[in-house]
Amino acid sequence: MLTREHWAGRIPHAQAMALIARVHAWDAQSIDAGADAPGSAHPLLREGRLHAVHACEYGAQAAAVHGALLAQAQRPQASPAGLLAALRDVRLSAPWLDPALPLRIRAWRLAALPAAVQYRFEVLQAGAPCVQGQVLIAFAESPS
Repeated sequence: MLTREHWAGRIPHAQAMALIARVHAWDAQSIDAGADAPGSAHPLLREGRLHAVHACEYGAQAAAVHGALLAQAQRPQASPAGLLAALRDVRLSAPWLDPALPLRIRAWRLAALPAAVQYRFEVLQAGAPCVQGQVLIAFAESPS
């Protein structure tokens, strides 16, 4: 199992917005990650609740961690910054996430081009899918 220290500084998410806590498994095409229970100090929590649409951020961050791990394995220098360019086909199974339960995040790389990468993701809580969708990440500069 990998922890934040393995990708720290290689993704733009830091402090309270670094939502992915661990990576259970990953390979060239996918990642299986975990996040702690959102809790009362979660930066996206509003009035004690976390809307399920915020789970898309977990999916995007899992994709970012996957990209960072791939880049680290292929080249030791920093990879280019990525920007969340689009969310597509997002499906919410329920309107709210339970802030007391941890999350499991899985992402699969669908396509990788020099200027962007596309992932399909799903976020689960208590073993049940909460959110599924696709994320497109565009790079500020093309990776080499």
